[in-house]
Amino acid sequence: MSAHYIDSFADDLGPEKIVHIYEPESGLKAIVVIDNLSLGPAVGGCRMASDVSTREVFRLARAMTLKNALNDLPHGGAKSAILEDPAVSNKEALVREFARAIKNLPDYIPGPDMGTDETCMAYIHDEIGRAVGLPKALGGLPLDELGTTGYGLAVAADVASEVLGLPLKNARVIIQGFGNVGKAVARFLTERGVIIIATCDKAGAIHDPKGINIPALIEFKNSGRCVQDSGLGESLRHEEMLQMESDIFIPSARPDVFSVDNQHWLKTKLVLEGANIPITHDAAEIMVDRGIVIVPDVIANGGGVICAATEYQGMNEKQAFERIESTISQNTREVLERTLKQGHYPHSASIMMAKERLKEAMTFRAHM
Repeated sequence: MSAHYIDSFADDLGPEKIVHIYEPESGLKAIVVIDNLSLGPAVGGCRMASDVSTREVFRLARAMTLKNALNDLPHGGAKSAILEDPAVSNKEALVREFARAIKNLPDYIPGPDMGTDETCMAYIHDEIGRAVGLPKALGGLPLDELGTTGYGLAVAADVASEVLGLPLKNARVIIQGFGNVGKAVARFLTERGVIIIATCDKAGAIHDPKGINIPALIEFKNSGRCVQDSGLGESLRHEEMLQMESDIFIPSARPDVFSVDNQHWLKTKLVLEGANIPITHDAAEIMVDRGIVIVPDVIANGGGVICAATEYQGMNEKQAFERIESTISQNTREVLERTLKQGHYPHSASIMMAKERLKEAMTFRAHM
């Protein structure tokens, strides 16, 4: 990769290392970005998708740098991607090949992400002895099984509800993406009395203005079928769902769902970013100017990495949930204070918060 290309997104925080992996015999193609190690070895998910770019992996790694700093975790930020469809038949072989390829990157600790899970992390740990989000049988705190990212989003919703005077009971919620994060946040928010009026997966969306039966949809989705086949709501196209009015909108799928070109579609009061970088920062600023409140990804969806770090430190499930509630409550309150009372845009405010916490740590790094 040319120095000019790297310079196009490098700054004072990183990245420290970008690695492209290609194994002709197995067909493995992968990207690893280690962004910043000021706070310690980098923790960041390994996603599996066929269409991920180096720039996207960098942006995700930077989000992890900020997220780990915001959550007072002793870890830097990194991210990786295996460039393959997660439904591929030789998934285990590719994941194990990837693990062997990153064996000599000891500062990177992989975790589960889109297209991977605790089983994949078990394969990686078996190969190189380091991974988080492991199955319970291996002493791990399985992030998806526990729903810790979704729990953190619900905690952010609790604080935002209080600050904004937006009751959660009977609030109309749209969850864009009904994967592991979407299912978990739907479950935790339903316990708080919200009405999930629409959700989707890759195949399409469903809508029920009276509220989707979430336990039934989770059971149906866990069987491997698409939400549109559930019969639990009217079928919609993705674009139609993105333009529906709601009280709370939770993007929980891919990056850049909303850009400057389509941000006008979103009609909601509050956004809780369940996915990483689901809204471009330029689009988010326009949304804020339109009166939409946003709790950024690096704060709202921090439950997963808090749980991963808790596991890595040898702590238990109860301690993980306590850390998630305490940390995300505090960060959500602070970012809303900076946006609503001090006039900062939400992503700028969260970056400022993270850099304040990184600044001291970076003074101890050697300058090469």
